[in-house]
Order: sequence, then structure tokens, then C-alpha cells
Amino acid sequence: MRLILQMRPERDVVAAVIDPHVTTPPAADVAGPIPGLALDAAFTPVPVPQPRPAMPDGDPLSLEQPLVFSMAPEDASVLVRGEVQDYDVAGRLSALATARPDIVGISSDPVVETMPVCGGAPVGDWHDVEHAVTDELKSEGLDGRNVALAVVDTGINVDHLGQVLGSTAAVDAERSWKPAGVNETFGRFPVAHGTMCAFDALIVARRIALLDLPVLRAARKGTTIMEGLLSDAIAAYAHLRALLEAVPPEQRPGLVVSNSWGSYSPRWDFPPGHPGNYSDNRAHPFNLAVAALENAGADILFAAGNCGRDCPDGRCAYPDRPITGANSHPRVLSVAGVDTRGARVGYSSQGPGRLSQRKPDVATCTHFAGSQAFGPDSPDSGTSAACPVAAGVVAAVRTRLSPQDLSPARMRTLLRRTANDAGVAGFDYDHGYGILNTAAIVEALRRRSKHTARS
Repeated sequence: MRLILQMRPERDVVAAVIDPHVTTPPAADVAGPIPGLALDAAFTPVPVPQPRPAMPDGDPLSLEQPLVFSMAPEDASVLVRGEVQDYDVAGRLSALATARPDIVGISSDPVVETMPVCGGAPVGDWHDVEHAVTDELKSEGLDGRNVALAVVDTGINVDHLGQVLGSTAAVDAERSWKPAGVNETFGRFPVAHGTMCAFDALIVARRIALLDLPVLRAARKGTTIMEGLLSDAIAAYAHLRALLEAVPPEQRPGLVVSNSWGSYSPRWDFPPGHPGNYSDNRAHPFNLAVAALENAGADILFAAGNCGRDCPDGRCAYPDRPITGANSHPRVLSVAGVDTRGARVGYSSQGPGRLSQRKPDVATCTHFAGSQAFGPDSPDSGTSAACPVAAGVVAAVRTRLSPQDLSPARMRTLLRRTANDAGVAGFDYDHGYGILNTAAIVEALRRRSKHTARS
């Protein structure tokens, strides 16, 4: 079983992992020998900030409050990863927990996978998405310029994007990131799921700066390029947070993070209630990394998943409440899917979520002819496609409103409040607060501009 170990080694070791100006020590130097654990030497140790209450009288143990995150050496911890034999997991976990006082947490490192889904003919094409979603934004000049959009996925192929879009696409390689052992060049990955996601965001916001974070590349022998390990996502989020925190808070630009992936099965997770569980535990290292990145000013979106009751993906193994882990995080926008006519697609996962009950948040377009990433006859499908379409909307709004003007939390409120109600009246577990309505978003921005001008 794969594990993430959270450690507090000697202070000078923590300081070396935190310092961006020095080479991070290898895992063996940070962790030392740990009996019973096969340490992954290829995984660079990742610094983890300590969450603290934002208010002086806050509860030091509660995540249900405003938080700040400290990366001071006396507060931060370090993550390494490794594997224990499956035949005696309980015994080995007990031994790990007691053998070393500097091991302060043992968490699951589940497989995470992309969310393409069911076949079936597409409903409309990407020009229909432009008409339904993009046109109102374009009329206001909201095209994503000066906004970065990170595609956390299988990697992007810019040549394919340019061919299908009919215009040049580029990746900001300097701000991109990839796990150890992934050797392809940023923007030059094989055409696959990540290229589809980048395409679907560009439909809406053509001027975004794409960041390529190919977390879902083959991590283990015998796997496909459509899955990865959650520990690599933790490292990717640490990279994005470092990018933001290198800039003074009042000058930070828009950063939108699109995640069309999730965990389909509890097989590699600890059970709910275990302190190392991911699916139901806001204190899992990745769920804390999500909160820390959002706190730094990033807008984070996750696909709701493809385990809807009408047409679930064959990999779905959660018996109920399939919007799990970060896909249901209270600080992300969880995106469900509708077709270009506004009908919910049967595979779109339904709430309630596990970390936050009111999930999904909103729905938007999927299952349309678009990127041709899987061939000319295959649609851009699943909540995998809906998520980057919604991310493009967020990036478009960020053209005008920086995180200082409109916090990520208020951005989510804006999108929920302006959504077209669908299904039963009010919030429902099929569509969330409704279908993204860019005409209503634009009108809300106009009213905001008039109010600001009068003030």
C-alpha cells in the first residue's frame, strides 16, 4: 500500500526543504531509514504549511473557520512517500506510528484518474459552447488576458490545439511543473485528456496563459498515462502556491486551477474516520494543500465526477456519495455536466459531497464535438470537459477582477448566485445552484462597475 508520511525532522532540514534558493535534500536525507517502508527516492520532499486560525481566539483544531498557513521552519512539516507490503498493513502502520517521533501523520496516497466517460454521439459542437457561454464574455473583452490557467492533467499538446482552434496556443513553460520521471517537454505531450481540457478552457478564454502540470502521467510500471498518484498533485500544488507567494499579496495575478480527475475507488484509501483517509477527511495533506492554495488567491475547480446514477463510469466503486475528497472541497468549485441544450448528462455525479454536502456547485457544457483529442468522432465528454469550460469562465472574469478585487470565495458566490436554476427549485444535488449563466455574470459585473464608479 502506498503512503504519504508527514514528518517534522530537524529544523535545519525543514528549512532546507522550504528554501526555494537551495536544492531540496533527497528523501533519504530527510527521512532517513524507516523500517518497514520502501521509501520512494524519486519523490522530492514537499514542504507543508501549518494551518492556524485567522482569528486570535480561533479553535486551533478546527478547519471550519478562516485559516492562515505558516511556512516558518518551526511550524511547517515535510512530506515523503513510500510503500508498505499489503499482507500486514495494520501491523506496519502501527510500527511506523510508534517507531519515529518525527512522523506526525500517515495518510493514503490513492490513485487518481481522469474523468472521460461514456460514448454516444456528441450534442452540438464547440461553437455551440461559444454561443452559449463565451459570446457574452467576449462582448465585454473578458478573454483571460494576463490570467494563468493551470491544467493539472496528462499534459498539453499545443500544436494540436492550434490546429483545431485555428489560432496559436502556447504554454508558459517557466511556470509549469512535472513530476520526477516525466521527460516530455511542456506543451509537447501526446494528445490526450490534458489537451482536451486545455482546449475546452480556450473555447471560453482565448488569451489565458496555459500552465502545464502533467500530474496524471504513468507513475508506476504497468499503468496508463491517464492516472497518477495524489502525492504528485500535492507537489504540484506546492509549486503553484510558491508561484503566488513569490508576489506581494496586493499584486498577485489571477491563477485558475482546473482539475478534471479524482478517486474512483476506496481500495487504496484508508476507511472514513481513519486519520489518514482522503475521501472524507479535510485534514488529509492534499485537502490542506487545496485550502492553502485557495487562501493564497487561486481559484480552484474540480470535476464533480462521472458516477451519476443514470450512467456511471465502470470504475465507480464508492457505494454512495461519489463526490469525494478535493472534488467536494468547500473551497473549490465542483462542476457538474449538462449538454449544450441544458440537459443533465446521466453520468454527472450527484451530491451530497463528502467534505462539503452542497456539491456540486454549478453545471456547464460537456459532451460536445470539440478538441478531437480522442479522434474526430469522439466528443469532449464527462465532467472532465465541463470543469475546464467553467475554469475558462472564471479566467474570463479574472480579466477584469483580480483576487484582491474579488476573492476566490466571492468568485464562487458570484457564479452560484448568477446560475440558471435547473431541476427542482433552488439548490439540488444534480445541478448544484444551476447552470453557469455568463449573461447574468456580465450583468452583475456591469452593476458592480457602476456602483464602484459612484463610490
